[in-house]
Amino acid sequence: MIDQDGYRHNVGIIIVNKEGKLFWGKRIQQDAWQFPQGGIRENETPQQAVFRELKEEVGLEPSDVRVLGRTNGWLSYDLPKHLIRHYSQPVCIGQKQIWFMLGFEGDVERINLGLHDSPEFESWAWVDYWRPVQEVVSFKQAVYHQALTDLEGALKKFWLPR
Repeated sequence: MIDQDGYRHNVGIIIVNKEGKLFWGKRIQQDAWQFPQGGIRENETPQQAVFRELKEEVGLEPSDVRVLGRTNGWLSYDLPKHLIRHYSQPVCIGQKQIWFMLGFEGDVERINLGLHDSPEFESWAWVDYWRPVQEVVSFKQAVYHQALTDLEGALKKFWLPR
């Protein structure tokens, strides 16, 4: 779903384990890493989109995670000009995202990157909390920083030992 301003409505997913490490996925056939994310379909809530994308990209069910928090509003980024598909209608100039932090309660063997016909990731790792901000493509760095900043309190309040 692309809005009148050209932004695709999307959800971002930060999966955190009990040690405070984050799921970090290597995009298939690319030298690029990112958090799971995906578009919100028409008549789908952001939370419904999160659980659909979680299953499609990571192979996890809602029972494998616990919602720890979400951003209050939309965070957005613009695509670099060379990535804008001007031949598509409507033209998408960027993403507008609601970010969710999910506490991983399942077994790591449940993570399955190959469930979907077109997998997003080819490998993954647990990484330190702020590492993704430095490693994600440059045009997403500000959004990653904002999402991690906004959701850091949820992590500390609900997940890490006191």
